[in-house]
Amino acid sequence: TARPRDLVFTQRGTLGQVAIVPDSPHARYLISQSQMKISLDETRFDPRFVHQYFTSAPGQKQIVVSAIQTGVPHTNLGILRRYEFPAPPIEEQRAIASALSDVDALLDGLTQLISKKRDLRQAAMQQLLTGQIRLPGFHGECEVKRLDELGTWKGGMTPSMQIAAYWENGDVPWISSGDVKSALLSRTAYCITGAAVRHGTTTLVPAKTIIVVMRSGILRKYFPVAMTLVPMAINQDIKALLPYSDYSPEFLLHALTGAGERILASCLKAGTTVESIELRWLKAFTLWVPPTVDEQNAVAAVLNDMEAELTALEARRDKTRALKQGMMQELLTGRIRLV
Repeated sequence: TARPRDLVFTQRGTLGQVAIVPDSPHARYLISQSQMKISLDETRFDPRFVHQYFTSAPGQKQIVVSAIQTGVPHTNLGILRRYEFPAPPIEEQRAIASALSDVDALLDGLTQLISKKRDLRQAAMQQLLTGQIRLPGFHGECEVKRLDELGTWKGGMTPSMQIAAYWENGDVPWISSGDVKSALLSRTAYCITGAAVRHGTTTLVPAKTIIVVMRSGILRKYFPVAMTLVPMAINQDIKALLPYSDYSPEFLLHALTGAGERILASCLKAGTTVESIELRWLKAFTLWVPPTVDEQNAVAAVLNDMEAELTALEARRDKTRALKQGMMQELLTGRIRLV
């Protein structure tokens, strides 16, 4: 059994997991055979301080380096008793633990808010991209359209790697499946030259083209979709949809992203070595589309605003994490002293 404020360490398997038993005096806690606990003398050591130390980079390194690596990595109580940690006076330990706990509380709050905003965005996508809800001021009959009715489809190629003139000092972004990691594309890992485009060795598409990945192991997990912000070339694992003037590229970007799971369920080929999408099935896939470009753009604007808010929250969370890492590095090693 374990008591409140005991520290619990993983003994076998995923080492480095460290928890502090909740401070609930009326609860009893049992630990499994794969865990170890330690009860600290709280007149000398604050459990919260020690917990923060062993979740920091130096503490985690000590756990991993001291582990027994034969078979499944594991440790034992003898090794645990030899773990070392800095021990400033108890008042300073408490002050450091409180400061880091405040940052943890902020991180927890941001994480919960991000989760809520993601759920709201998902609900909005489901309602706005399927016609369950129409935005105020818009009317008219909506249609269900096949993807081959929404624009022109193009495929790409890879310029010969043996011809230096196609690659050296290139300034035309060239999209491969690994580049489609965000919804808006302006940069790629590789660029080709204008000569490669002029010689017809690949396909150049304009800004506001919808890009979809057709062949990649990532299709096991999700369907990558993006929109180009500048003219870009594409390789053979990519298909490009150039929307007709009646359709908003921004709306189609959201609609295809929201339909990703359904597209994989209905368009993914079976029995191939690398996951791939059957183009004729993809072209036959249908989307609900508002009747005017104005309404399509309005829907996209609402979803863009929600995405921007979510991105800002995620950036704030990441900065707060970085702040905590810096605080841990300074406070837990004694570089900065409190009290």
